[in-house]
Amino acid sequence: MDVPDDIVKRMGGVAKEKQMEEGLKICVETIQQLKEVSGVRGFHVMAIEWEEKVPEIIEQSGLYPRPQIG
Repeated sequence: MDVPDDIVKRMGGVAKEKQMEEGLKICVETIQQLKEVSGVRGFHVMAIEWEEKVPEIIEQSGLYPRPQIG
């Protein structure tokens, strides 16, 4: 997995107790950016060993309720 330097720096600049929250923000921001990419028709969201966060990610990223695709 290749993590961009700006993401590594962003996570490094956050207090350890806030890193999980920051990671969720990064995930949601990434989904929101990818929603604007032509040809992207969906997402497969996985939170390995943190599955209970998937509904929160889906809701915060605007994927629920399910968007209409034209």
